Amino acid sequence: MAATSAEAPSLPADLLRALSDSSATRTSLSAVGRGIEKESLRVTQSGELSAKPHPKSLGSPLTHPNITTDFSEAQLELITGVHRSPHAVIEQLQNVHRFVYQNLDGELLWTASMPCLLGTEAEIPVGQYGSSNIATAKTVYRLGLGNRYGRVMQTISGIHYNFSLPDDFWPVLAKHLGRSDNRELRDEAYFGLIRNFRRFSWLLIYLFGASPAICKSFAKGHQHSLESFDEGSLFLPFATSLRMGRLGYQSEAQSQLHISYNSVEQYVQSMRQALSAPYPAYEKIGVKVDGEYRQLNAALLQIENEFYGTIRPKPHIESGERPIHALRQRGVEYVEVRCLDLNPFLPVGIDETQIRFIDLFLLYCLLAPSPADSEAESTRMSRNQLAVVERGRHPDTLLDDGQRQISLRTWGNAILDACKPLATQLDDGAFVDAWKEQAAKLADPASTPSARILQHMSEQQVPFFRFAMNQSLAHAAYFNDNPLSAAEQASQRALAASSLERQASIEAADSVPFDAFLESYLALT
Repeated sequence: MAATSAEAPSLPADLLRALSDSSATRTSLSAVGRGIEKESLRVTQSGELSAKPHPKSLGSPLTHPNITTDFSEAQLELITGVHRSPHAVIEQLQNVHRFVYQNLDGELLWTASMPCLLGTEAEIPVGQYGSSNIATAKTVYRLGLGNRYGRVMQTISGIHYNFSLPDDFWPVLAKHLGRSDNRELRDEAYFGLIRNFRRFSWLLIYLFGASPAICKSFAKGHQHSLESFDEGSLFLPFATSLRMGRLGYQSEAQSQLHISYNSVEQYVQSMRQALSAPYPAYEKIGVKVDGEYRQLNAALLQIENEFYGTIRPKPHIESGERPIHALRQRGVEYVEVRCLDLNPFLPVGIDETQIRFIDLFLLYCLLAPSPADSEAESTRMSRNQLAVVERGRHPDTLLDDGQRQISLRTWGNAILDACKPLATQLDDGAFVDAWKEQAAKLADPASTPSARILQHMSEQQVPFFRFAMNQSLAHAAYFNDNPLSAAEQASQRALAASSLERQASIEAADSVPFDAFLESYLALT
């Protein structure tokens, strides 16, 4: 059926002509800025969460540009720079993995988003970053997350995908719109992208969701509607990404929060409210009790990063600067996509084909008409996301497009059809191939990562833990069999050593007590 504006607005014909007529724009569209932040748990050879501190040979998690930790001391976060090709960003991510594996002392990187053998809450160590004030604030923030949501939930891992348009794209867009190329135009375009992404991101969860099953231990003490797959695993037959559902990064407190993405100012104002208003349940936890911090503050959000959105506007941030201050001062530099599972079939959890389709999808979201958002629409989008999370591969799944109930497949095909004209403009055919692969997944749910995981578990007659463990061992063997060259190893060791020196310099430069530092750091004015 033909796509209506409610399903997936088509790109304006005059905009498509402008993009086709400008060779500079054609080049810039395929040269977008791409960066990846990939989280993985360190586990033992038996699959238990590592109790060891962050390996010193990997450098300082406070200052290393490519290797840090997320919530837990045992949760690595591997970060690339900004690259202009999918190949380059995957190549760097692979090289960082190679260096990490050469310094894990027999440990493994857990290949799945959902963890398994975690032990008790107290046995999950929060990240440690040194003795400086900023390092202490990072640890206290994590203590707060653990006290608010539980440490188990925080060990869920995923991929964050950073995306930006090159400078030479904006003058062409400005000319098409009859406007000046300035910060206001760029901010409006990025926020339009974000609004459309939130409307349509359920499609990415369907296409790339890779957490249809979990270990039973993860759900212990939680109410759920999951079914038993075997003695050790829970699942839903048509689930895509349980990581993005009721047992994943969800918060009852945050469900009452509406963050507006209609402009920088509306976003900042709605975020400020959540960052400043005390929340009774968190007041009960206490902030500093018997001389020890339990959280940074008792607001609904301790800091901006606590908000569990599927996408974030990101400015360039100076050391110690609040993101909302930076956003108001300098505007949006890039967006961060946060709804991607680790694909356990891939050595680094993502590949070039997925990157190309994400780029295509984000470009569509940026260029398509993007109406203002509302609290009612946010509620509708949350319902759609949950439906795709729990039963996205069911042939009768219906979603709400704002006008009526519509089948997931019909709406998904409308979005793909709207994206297709861009695919032919991006390069020599790799983007078209990436588009075709996703269209095939929509036609055949059995080809999605979530379906393939359940198929492997069933055919091999193994629980989720054993499936993920087998993949983790296979990926470790791949990287150990393909180590860095001697020169690359030396370069990585030097980078790690330099990061330790920078951490020491930060610690030596501290001149105020932590209480005073924290008051200044959390100031919203």
